[in-house]
Amino acid sequence: MLQNKQQEIEFFDNLANEHEYNVFTDEANQKIIDTVVSSLSLKNGAQIVDMGCGSGVFTSLLQARGFECVGIDLSQKLLRIGKSQTRNIHFMQADVETLPFLDNSIDSVMLSCLLHHLPNPFLCAKEVFRVLKPQGKFVAFDPNRLNPFMYLYRDRSSPFYSSKGVTPNERPVLPGELRKIFSSVGFEVASQFVDGLTYRYVASDTAKGLLPIYNTFERFFFKPRALSYFRSFVFTVGQKPK
Repeated sequence: MLQNKQQEIEFFDNLANEHEYNVFTDEANQKIIDTVVSSLSLKNGAQIVDMGCGSGVFTSLLQARGFECVGIDLSQKLLRIGKSQTRNIHFMQADVETLPFLDNSIDSVMLSCLLHHLPNPFLCAKEVFRVLKPQGKFVAFDPNRLNPFMYLYRDRSSPFYSSKGVTPNERPVLPGELRKIFSSVGFEVASQFVDGLTYRYVASDTAKGLLPIYNTFERFFFKPRALSYFRSFVFTVGQKPK
């Protein structure tokens, strides 16, 4: 299956008409960036391309920490918001399955909650491998299908699935499947499971009422190591060999 690009563009362009795309709390955003910086072993001034950057929330947080950032996304309207709110970040419209970068030219890549929008992430994995320099790293973060909340609310096989606020391409990911895909193109890959990524809002009116309960569970319930595989978000981290 291939991603329907036009559906993605229309969905996120419509979001841009209302607000920037910033679904996590400030605390969660900082935790995501902490995990990204740690996973990529980034040093001050390092180059990072934020793929699926939206309105540039994570791109700007990385820039504020001293990194050289480029943001790419399919939605011109979200990119326009990013350009209006930040300086010294190059935002460009591009498709992660056909990247506009030379081979072996990028230091590091962040896939910002992007892979779960791709019915088959293989083309994206292949392109990320192509553009990264030898020993370059990528990190991706996505909703984890092993998490009961993500399965019940966002997986189409669930009787409680809600299609509100998602594109037809979207579904939570299985960590093992992502590792296999990125390993198949040449990466050395591992998974990290992160808790405490609380939401600012959700689209579904029903889920809005349950959001405080979800956020409380997210902060405390999955902290024990024995439950780490069921945390709501999985970070897939890979390095290109020499």
